[in-house]
Amino acid sequence: MSETRSPPLKGIKVIELGTLIAAPFCSRLFAEFGAEVIKIESPDGGDQLRQWRKMYEGTSLWWYVQSRNKKSLTVNLRVPEGQAIVRKLCAGADIVIENFRPGALEKWNLGYDALAAINPRLIMVRLSGYGQTGPDRDKPGFGVIGESMGGLRYVTGYPDRPPVRLGISIGDSIAALYGVIGALMALQHRHTSGRGQMVDVALYEAVFSMMESLVPEFDVLGFVRERAGNALPGIVPSNTYPTRDGRFVIIGANNDAIFKRLMNAMNRNDLADDAQLATNAGRVPRTAEIDGAIGAWTAAHDLDAVLAALDAVDVPSAKVYDVADIVKDAQYLARGMIEQHALPDGKPVKLPGIVPKLSDSPGATAWLGPKLGEHNAEVLSALGYDAAAQAALKKSGVI
Repeated sequence: MSETRSPPLKGIKVIELGTLIAAPFCSRLFAEFGAEVIKIESPDGGDQLRQWRKMYEGTSLWWYVQSRNKKSLTVNLRVPEGQAIVRKLCAGADIVIENFRPGALEKWNLGYDALAAINPRLIMVRLSGYGQTGPDRDKPGFGVIGESMGGLRYVTGYPDRPPVRLGISIGDSIAALYGVIGALMALQHRHTSGRGQMVDVALYEAVFSMMESLVPEFDVLGFVRERAGNALPGIVPSNTYPTRDGRFVIIGANNDAIFKRLMNAMNRNDLADDAQLATNAGRVPRTAEIDGAIGAWTAAHDLDAVLAALDAVDVPSAKVYDVADIVKDAQYLARGMIEQHALPDGKPVKLPGIVPKLSDSPGATAWLGPKLGEHNAEVLSALGYDAAAQAALKKSGVI
């Protein structure tokens, strides 16, 4: 971290009781902006994310991103001695982030009420499939279930095919972002009240909150939004179009003035000057005609030529980026969105940069995801466990 620009969350202590995606992504954002994040992991292998997707030298490459700037402490939460360690940590913590199934922490006397009794200023962020209340609270719920129940899966894909998933675990990530927002709100409330509180984030609710006008359109008009492929129904034109060299271009020309500029660039003055097409309301009934005209134009040119023509008249457009495009893109590089680091054996590795950009107190990558239990001695010593006590804990399988 920069010595001259203190990170905004310096001095905030976060305890992460989570695995895989939702809770760890939530705490990652705190770690990136200077909070001390202590990640509790099982001594028996740690977070399963360490072994997910593509591996390098026995560790997931995803791990190094998801756990950057975190400290790893191994604790067996299922034994009283391990639970006692967590309670000591929480006595001096600001935030606990967890994504166990509701009721699991309560069985270990680590629920919100138990921890708040020790530390009334404590904020607990609880991420779960269905939330801490309601008839479904005890059901297991991963991000894919939240995406389905929240309405996202139903509207994703093409109308003549089954629903499809996005290429990432978007449900977990959206819930994690709401977890961060809720925790920061709770911190602000604590400034005036002096009290912590619980932040209850259900994955399905996090997804549902992103569903735009889905509910009022159904309630008032009886309209059920359906899958529409790459088009943006009711907003024309906004779609994906093929180019002559077998690639694709995204064009968003649904603004009235932009639409006219696009048609002129395509030498389609007949459409540019058509009074009916001057507004979005007039374009919607002729969506197929407009998309057909744009698609015919793009298909007659290579991608680079299409992009150059659209840039020349300020029409929003982009090629469909893959990761190879991303890591060499000038805009990404100029804004520090591709960071260069080194893996434990010294191998260079690129990581995504940190979002958002703060002008006076930016986030930074201090270190990559730690080894399992790498910070045991540091954290336990600070809690008053001497070397002999730590050795006994290790021998008995507590850490």
